[in-house]
Amino acid sequence: MNFANAFTPERLQEAWNCLLNEFPFAVWETVYSTLLATLFAIIIGLPLGIILVTGEKKGIRPLPSPVLSFLNVLINLLRSIPFIILMVMIIPLTRVIIGTSLGTVASIVPLTVAAFPFIARLVESSLREVNPNIIETAQSMGASPLQIVVHVMLPESVPSLVTNITLAITTIMGYTAMSGAVGGGGLGKLALAYGYQRYRYAVLYLAVIVLVIITQIIQSFGTWLAAKLDKRLKNK
Repeated sequence: MNFANAFTPERLQEAWNCLLNEFPFAVWETVYSTLLATLFAIIIGLPLGIILVTGEKKGIRPLPSPVLSFLNVLINLLRSIPFIILMVMIIPLTRVIIGTSLGTVASIVPLTVAAFPFIARLVESSLREVNPNIIETAQSMGASPLQIVVHVMLPESVPSLVTNITLAITTIMGYTAMSGAVGGGGLGKLALAYGYQRYRYAVLYLAVIVLVIITQIIQSFGTWLAAKLDKRLKNK
């Protein structure tokens, strides 16, 4: 099909009809899978990030060096695998957990596996920004490692955590678009199956525009919330 013919009045009308009929559910699938995958990734990645900081040699709760090395290698290994390949690699795991490797719900499994190492590193980065003098003060007052994590490290790093989790959400949303190539739902499937493969390029570009708008909304909200929670800005 000629690319120029992809934007004729008839094709644009098809894209408009698709926007009215198909896009609302596709947007819901994208947001649904993104938020659930982010939630599960935080549940796994947050404790891992805390362990990476507190378990180091000079941390508040040092771990054996082999254990910490294993966690670092595992996280680095999972982060180094491209998402489209990771999806294919863990199809057996997805089938065990969900019962199928196709669809929006099934895509949450690879999204979580791809995202939790990323979140673990972001949490690690946020916690390392905490002023060590505050931690030392808490230790001198007899606070336990758990109390230091819960009442000092996490509260002090909230603005940075919010910013990094916002980054994670937008990244995961990008992964959902790629999941459309191997049977995932949402805007990625709409762009590939209904736009690219059927030469309806207007639908393809429309899906991209909607993804950009959603990402911008999430990023703006995350930036606003991080600034709202930043005590340093409040004290100025």
